[in-house]
Amino acid sequence: MPTISPPLERSPHLMNIGAAIRARRKNAGISQEALADAAGLDRSHMGKIERGERNVTVLNMVRIADALGCQLSTLLLEADL
Repeated sequence: MPTISPPLERSPHLMNIGAAIRARRKNAGISQEALADAAGLDRSHMGKIERGERNVTVLNMVRIADALGCQLSTLLLEADL
């Protein structure tokens, strides 16, 4: 019988990263879809990242930061990490 993974527990760190990305995106006046496209990600995946539901990889964080026109270190500082 296959095992079922427990539901993802929302980490405060992931939620802070997502909030920092969302705040930068909204401040830039771009849609979630436009950001996802610029970062080479699926829009639904971007939504999950912004809600803290995905453990985003470093490579995707770099892509998102580049699409937002900022350094990854800036996003991490804004996420209080």
